[in-house]
Amino acid sequence: MNKEKIFTNKINIILIAIICTFLWGSAFPAVKIGYELFNILSNDVGGKLIFAGYRFFLAGVFVLILQLLLKQNIFKLSRKDLKEITILGVGQTTLQYIFFYLGMTYTTGVKGSIVNGTSTFFSIILAHLLYKNDKLNFNKILGCAIGFLGVVLVNLTGGTSALSGGFSFKGEGFIMIAAFMLSVSSLYSKKISQNKDAYTVTGYQLAIGGLILTIIGYILGGNLTNFNIKSTVLLIYMASLSAIAFALWSQLLKYNKVGIISVFNFLIPVFGTILSAIILKENIFDIKILLALLLVCTGIYLVYKRKDN
Repeated sequence: MNKEKIFTNKINIILIAIICTFLWGSAFPAVKIGYELFNILSNDVGGKLIFAGYRFFLAGVFVLILQLLLKQNIFKLSRKDLKEITILGVGQTTLQYIFFYLGMTYTTGVKGSIVNGTSTFFSIILAHLLYKNDKLNFNKILGCAIGFLGVVLVNLTGGTSALSGGFSFKGEGFIMIAAFMLSVSSLYSKKISQNKDAYTVTGYQLAIGGLILTIIGYILGGNLTNFNIKSTVLLIYMASLSAIAFALWSQLLKYNKVGIISVFNFLIPVFGTILSAIILKENIFDIKILLALLLVCTGIYLVYKRKDN
């Protein structure tokens, strides 16, 4: 069975998308643990960027090493290919993470998670404008609305007070820019991977984006210390989850409609919340989590069931 058949089979799409979003969701508690293990303070912007840079650079290297082990030629790239992949790395990895982090500095985690959920809307709207076979319909609109309601609900577990304070451009505005950049980058990734190996594109863009993040972090005076077995294993895990998730996700985008795949992103904050409760022993389990998961799954079903129409 070739790649296209694997990544266009309905059951495979659902399973792969769930694996990707589960892995990304596990990054939420992993990042918190990483800050503690590497002694990164809350106001240490440079340190956080270096931590992220190491993670994404290693993720890219892991993907490229795997490609070499599979006897894929990762060096057959034209100047145009390198330019396109670099643009993708800067947009999807470097700038998207910088805007997200800076935005989270000026807002609450609740509002940040909810605003970040707009990336799905951006992706579906942009796909509607750019692709004739990926138009908006009633099910997509309803499914996105229900899925987004689930994201809002799962983030209200700590109470509604975290939603107060109005809209801040440096806070919610930057996170919305990050969400928009992620959506644009996903569409750009789909475009440039049509005539290239998606795994190789993913490997290079992660490595390039991560390297730039690391350099910026050091320029800002950051540093990453306290390397030991625990912190190193955690960093390797975070790099591995990024490598697996981004590599698989790039294949889903390459062979399927953006509007269909993007809606699965609503699962990320749900998985993030559940895994944080388990790993960090946060007391957040209540009926809202189950309702949120039900709403997100309903939204995905409404969007996905019209795939062949």
